[in-house]
Amino acid sequence: MSKAPIQIVDIVLPLEQSEDVETWKKKAARKLKIHPKSIQDIRLRKHSIDARKSPVKIQLRLELSTHGPLPSDPVLKPDYKPVALGARKLVIVGSGPAGLFAALRSIELGWKPIVLERGKDAISRRFDLAPILREGRVIEDSNYCFGEGGAGTFSDGKLYTRATKRGPVRFVYETLVSHGAPPRILTDAHPHIGSNLLPNVVRAMRESILGAGGEVHFETRVEGLIRSGDGKRLVGAVSHDGREFVGESLILATGHSARDIYRLLHAEKVRLEQKPFAVGVRIEHPQPLIDSIQYHYERGTERPRILPAAKYRLATKIEDRGVHSFCMCPGGFIVPAATENDEVVVNGMSLARRDSPFANSGLVVTVEPEDTKEFEAEHGILAGLAFQKNLERVASVSGGGIQKAPAQRVTDFLKGKLSSDLPKSSYFPGLTSCRLDELMPEFITWRMREGLEQFGKSMKGYITDECSLIGFETRTSSPVRIPRDEDSLQHPDLPGLYPCGEGAGYAGGIVSAALDGVRCAEAACSVPA
Repeated sequence: MSKAPIQIVDIVLPLEQSEDVETWKKKAARKLKIHPKSIQDIRLRKHSIDARKSPVKIQLRLELSTHGPLPSDPVLKPDYKPVALGARKLVIVGSGPAGLFAALRSIELGWKPIVLERGKDAISRRFDLAPILREGRVIEDSNYCFGEGGAGTFSDGKLYTRATKRGPVRFVYETLVSHGAPPRILTDAHPHIGSNLLPNVVRAMRESILGAGGEVHFETRVEGLIRSGDGKRLVGAVSHDGREFVGESLILATGHSARDIYRLLHAEKVRLEQKPFAVGVRIEHPQPLIDSIQYHYERGTERPRILPAAKYRLATKIEDRGVHSFCMCPGGFIVPAATENDEVVVNGMSLARRDSPFANSGLVVTVEPEDTKEFEAEHGILAGLAFQKNLERVASVSGGGIQKAPAQRVTDFLKGKLSSDLPKSSYFPGLTSCRLDELMPEFITWRMREGLEQFGKSMKGYITDECSLIGFETRTSSPVRIPRDEDSLQHPDLPGLYPCGEGAGYAGGIVSAALDGVRCAEAACSVPA
């Protein structure tokens, strides 16, 4: 028997006992072969749901003490020392997770960050979502993709990541909590913040940057690059209104929807590379149906209060192309994520409570560079962007304009027929019944059909008349990678340029983008004066 005064123990409990602290003590004591009364204090460290089979169980990781109370966890609050007068400067383009974390890390390293953001601050940005929802009019620099916090601000705030080898994931969580995110993200196995809470979190991060002497410039779209006097190093950027922002290096963290940045780099003869990406649709079910499938109870039974809205993750490979769910939003909404007025793009989001009656997820198929060859003659290395844009224009035209999206019942998609009507949907601008199977390229359509058939067998009830496919989900990742040296993280041909985050092709979500921002800041700030 271990006699360590503080120990970590993992236990599994039935759902109905999972919130009872006395039961925690009894189960933990049994596992450690000690008397429950020996446990002086106990604290939850990790909470996860095991719904692989019925009945659902709860897995808990507990920290306990047999010698008095546990030490208090440190109070998480921002603590950034002001940068010194005359500190070295780092220009950061983009204020998504990569840009914000890069800025905070540069402050810790004694540098002054100058953050340039084409959109508005997160609170003002909320008001710019009304025109696209109610009028079908896109404000092209302030929308669901552009603005403070990036696309993640209004896309649920999912924090679960497999990027554990890229850096300290808990550091990212603790930084978010110190800026107002709910502390539960430190213990949930699949944490999320919620699109209603994220704006205040990113605002607090901006206040930390400003409070330490950094700069944040909103409504500042980058349209030019500034090189050193000898032309060999990138040192800054020019905004759309002619202002110049100069430092010693530039971190480019613009996200994967900033297509004008790729065009700018291409025009400046900065080397780019094509990479795989994925496109498809949003698939939407009633949330109670997904709950009943995932939690193994009869439809119509009320979900236990302890259980959150159920999620799922599905993936297969069909003839060398992946077919998978993407950015699943339990209890969420489908939103218009276009960045220009001649396109329709759909994405998912949910609030902290995840209490919408709908569940939605991307359902996408991998697109390889060879699949976009028809666009290469005109667009060259940017053929993937043209492929995306073409689908988005098709969606706009077939939907009928004003951000209405083309849609089809999943059962009709599988049969190859037009839906006579459509289920209720969370997509506010509205749906138009269309043959999605005829609007998408054939190599996507048939693989999606095969994937759906497989998913319907593994997840009984997934294929149903109550489910819609809504087009198109095109912004899963960038079709372009901005290359960088593995060691210095700088562009191989242009020192001083640090490609960063999702838009550069080096991240795939909030946490991995944040970690990449930290890495790029550390690399940029390590360059000798």
